[in-house]
Amino acid sequence: MVHELSHGYMADYLGDPTARLAGRLTLNPLSHIDIWGSILVPIITSFFGFTLGWAKPVPYNPYNLKNKRSGELLIAAAGPVSNLVIAGVFGTIVRFMMLHYGALSNSFAGSFVMISSYIVVINIVLAIFNLIPVPPLDGSKILFSILPQQYSKTRATLETYGPIFILIVVFVLWQYVVPIIPFIFKLFTGVGM
Repeated sequence: MVHELSHGYMADYLGDPTARLAGRLTLNPLSHIDIWGSILVPIITSFFGFTLGWAKPVPYNPYNLKNKRSGELLIAAAGPVSNLVIAGVFGTIVRFMMLHYGALSNSFAGSFVMISSYIVVINIVLAIFNLIPVPPLDGSKILFSILPQQYSKTRATLETYGPIFILIVVFVLWQYVVPIIPFIFKLFTGVGM
């Protein structure tokens, strides 16, 4: 939800009030539920040993932006950056708790560190996954806002088949991405997974 809010707030900051006018700049989770992405797909994928899902994308109108290309880049980057900020905040909490409480024999402190660690891992995964340059993920919007305009037809083709590419990433390529997650986790928390 914070990821999608970040997109909306960045768009609003850059001159597009679409998300605000649609009532999407809110922490009310009901405003961000997507019947497919928040309910059905997570239930179905959980039967296959992993959970994939998403919140309802926050709308924005690129024609309201002063600079469409840099605006798209900033709006797209806001989501993964918000995930990394959350990972950083909770990683700092884990680091502080481990530094001051050591092995965490205290059940409350241990539970708090465990929950904070899960939040760090989830947000690292969300940031990495969303930075993959496959439509409709944020990484593709960042990539195509940097590439020359001549690649717009390539972008349109990729956007047509984006969900297929996402499935390929999840089932084939994700195994090569997973090993970097413990490294990033240790950067944020100071401890191994």
